Amino acid sequence: MDTFAVEHEVEVTPAGAQRLRHGHLWVYGGEVAREPKEAQPAMVKVIDAARNCLGYALYSAASQIRLRLLSRGDEPPTLELLGRRIRAAVQRRSDLLGPGRACRLVFAEADLLPSIIVDRYDRWLVLQTLSRGAEALKPQVAEILREVLHPEGIVERNDLHARRLEGLEETSGVLWGEVPERVRIEEGGIVFDVDLLAGQKTGFFLDQAENRAAARRYARGDALDCFANTGAFALHIARACSSVTAVEISAKCIEQGRSNARLNGADNVTFHEGNVFDFLREQERAGRRYDFICLDPPAFAKSRSSLAGAKGGYKEINLRAMRLLRSDGILVTSSCSYHLSEPQFMDLIRDAARDAHRCVQVVERRSQASDHPELAGMPETRYLKCFVLRIL
Repeated sequence: MDTFAVEHEVEVTPAGAQRLRHGHLWVYGGEVAREPKEAQPAMVKVIDAARNCLGYALYSAASQIRLRLLSRGDEPPTLELLGRRIRAAVQRRSDLLGPGRACRLVFAEADLLPSIIVDRYDRWLVLQTLSRGAEALKPQVAEILREVLHPEGIVERNDLHARRLEGLEETSGVLWGEVPERVRIEEGGIVFDVDLLAGQKTGFFLDQAENRAAARRYARGDALDCFANTGAFALHIARACSSVTAVEISAKCIEQGRSNARLNGADNVTFHEGNVFDFLREQERAGRRYDFICLDPPAFAKSRSSLAGAKGGYKEINLRAMRLLRSDGILVTSSCSYHLSEPQFMDLIRDAARDAHRCVQVVERRSQASDHPELAGMPETRYLKCFVLRIL
C-alpha cells in the first residue's frame, strides 16, 4: 500500500476548521493561519490551532481555494484509497455504462475526489485535473482508470481558465491510447457525434441528460431551442414537435448540429446561426409564436462580481421567451451559474413574467443529472437549475 509522502502542514483558522468539520471540503485563503513559506507541496497535513489533525488536503498556494480535503483522520492518504474511491464512483454509475453510453464517472468533490473529473464516452475517457494537487495525481489517476475501465484512449481536457487560477497551464490532448476525431454516443434513442478534443466542456453537456428527457415529455408543436450548441435539446424535442428552430452563435456547433440532425433523420429541425438575444427580439417584432421554448444559456455569471450583469441577461431572455409563447406554452429554462441561486433565478422568472404580462405555473424544478450528485456539505456541487414552466 503506497502512502503519499506528506512533509508539510497547513494550519487553518477556527472558521476553516469549522467548515471542514461541518462536511465542506474547501478551505479558502482567508481561513489559513499558517502555510509553507517557500515549498509548493501538492498535498499537506491540515491542523487546527491546537494541532489536531483534520486530515490531508490538496494544496495550492496560488488559488483562492487553498485546500481541498482528500481524506480525514491522522493517517496520510494512500494510492489504495485513490483507487478505491475511483472504483466506487464507477460502480455507482454501473447502470450508465452500456455500449455507446456517455456519463460522468467521477464528479470531483461530490465523489470525494476533489478537482478530479472523469467522463466516459463509449470506450473513451476524458480526464480533468483542475487543481495543482490533482495535477500531481494525474499519472496515478490515469493508470487506475486504465486498470478499472480498459478504455481505448484517455483525453486530457485541461483547457479551462480555472487552471490559470491554480497557476497551471491550459492543456488538452490525448493522454493515452488512441482517440478518433469523433466519438458516437447514444442518449434516449438519439445518436450524437462528439468531439472529445475540442467540443464544449468535455465534449458534451452531460449534466443536462435527464432534463433533455424531461423536455421531450412536454414538447409539442412549433418549438424553439436557444443556445442549441450541437443540437442535444433540439433533437430530443424534435421527436415530439412538428418543427424545431435551433439557434446557436457558433458556426462550428451549427455544422455539428446539422450533422447530428442528419444522423437521426430529424428533417424537422432547422439550425439558425446568430445571437440569441437579437434573434428573440426579431421574432417578437415579427409577431412569431411558439408552443415550446428551451433556454440553455452558458454561465452568464462566472464569478460573484459578474452576477449583477448576468441577472439582466437571464431576465431578458426569459421575458422575451414568455412573450413568444402561445397560451399554455411550455418554457424549459436553465442556469448553470452557481453564483445565481435557485431562489434568485426564480425571482428573475417572476420579474420577467410580470414585465411580460404573463402568468406562470411552475411545473417542475429540476437540477443536474444524477451522475452529477450533490455533496450535502458542499452547496457548490449543486450548480444547475432547470425549471419547467407553463406560460398562461
